[in-house]
Amino acid sequence: MAITEIFQALSDPTRREILRMLRARDMSAGELADKFTLAKSTLSGHFATLRHAGLIVSERHATTIVYSLNLSVAEETMAAVAELLGTLPRAHAARSSARLRRRPA
Repeated sequence: MAITEIFQALSDPTRREILRMLRARDMSAGELADKFTLAKSTLSGHFATLRHAGLIVSERHATTIVYSLNLSVAEETMAAVAELLGTLPRAHAARSSARLRRRPA
């Protein structure tokens, strides 16, 4: 996955809040929807953007969709941000950036 898609996904405050909630625990689409005053179709679009960026994964349990934070992509994104800000040793940042570029779409 390209770092650009990840940054685009992170640019929206609602999507960042979804990630914060999923950092604490996996949640169903209904549980997440209960936390926002947005239409379910709008939230579905946010989920799709986050999934496309690789930041979350979804799993169907009967009629319920459960979302989880994709920790490896989140950690790689943090490393790439640290590299941009010059706060991470280059060797580690280079490995993280290379993994982000190789991630399949």
